[in-house]
Amino acid sequence: MKTSLLLISLLIGNVIFAQIGGQTTFALLGLNYNARSSGLAGNFITAKDQDINMGVANPSLLNAKMHQVISLSQAIHAGRINYGMLSYGHAFNEKQFLSAHIRYVAYGKMTRTEKNGVEMGEFNPFEYIIGVGYGHQLNPRISVGANLNIIGSHLEVYNSYGTSVDLSGTYLNKSETVLVTALFKNVGFQFNAYNDKRAPLPADFQLGVSYRLKHAPFRFSILAHHLNKWDLTYTDPNAQPTVDMLTGDTIPVKRAGFFEKLGQHFTYQLEVLATKNIHIRAGFDYYTRQSMKLESRPGIAGFSFGFGLYFKKFSIDYGFTTFSRAGFNNMLSISANIGKIKK
Repeated sequence: MKTSLLLISLLIGNVIFAQIGGQTTFALLGLNYNARSSGLAGNFITAKDQDINMGVANPSLLNAKMHQVISLSQAIHAGRINYGMLSYGHAFNEKQFLSAHIRYVAYGKMTRTEKNGVEMGEFNPFEYIIGVGYGHQLNPRISVGANLNIIGSHLEVYNSYGTSVDLSGTYLNKSETVLVTALFKNVGFQFNAYNDKRAPLPADFQLGVSYRLKHAPFRFSILAHHLNKWDLTYTDPNAQPTVDMLTGDTIPVKRAGFFEKLGQHFTYQLEVLATKNIHIRAGFDYYTRQSMKLESRPGIAGFSFGFGLYFKKFSIDYGFTTFSRAGFNNMLSISANIGKIKK
């Protein structure tokens, strides 16, 4: 039976803007799975606190404050796509930490059709990542960590499996105002392909730095992503030179210059720590804006906003990401410390 999976491809392309160039597999690795990161334009990896989702995103951020913290994150996305993450943290002692998580993407019920359009029933495609992480505090300033992930994809009769690792290291200064981190994620391979041809995973080398002001409630962060791939820009392969109707001169296809290519590697993030219980967030990613905006009406594509509400035993985070005037995403995370709830 020949089954059309065009709809799945369109849906994946609509929500996963981090898929660079369409040359890799397991695009679900590029999604943001927690609200804090979503509210900061994605890939937020520069805060070392009690948020277990930070420890999943960057295992060198795992610490004792994440002990017995459990978190559930859920995307509220237009259409039938449903994705999220369940994560948990554990501290063996003051230097050794563990995390476990499940990430999932469910594409909803779809119709199976033959080439001639005859409907042959329905199916429910889904994908998942099961991961464990380990963090180690080498000394008061430096920590390292690693994640091991198993990836599964089931798209009707097409199944694929793979594995990946994330490796990271973090430096936090004595006053805990400056944090510098390096993360190399999605390093792995597809060991069972959809067909006879395996594809590489979307590896991403990132460098991040954050600075928290001593006497003001602001944390500024800047992230450089996809440093393993210089040119993230897209040029339409079908674009042709045009002719100026007044002068008759040939106008070549516009190509991205050095600064355009450089700019697409950076994400800018701001957290306003308004009070102990209320945090406000905003972020901007230039690559997202350039790749997802509508040319005629770019609006606030690439900008993200969010907030966090922190209570004694649990916290709520919300993130809003804009892709274009035609697309946006909401993410909600609820976290709780099991140890504190029992008391």
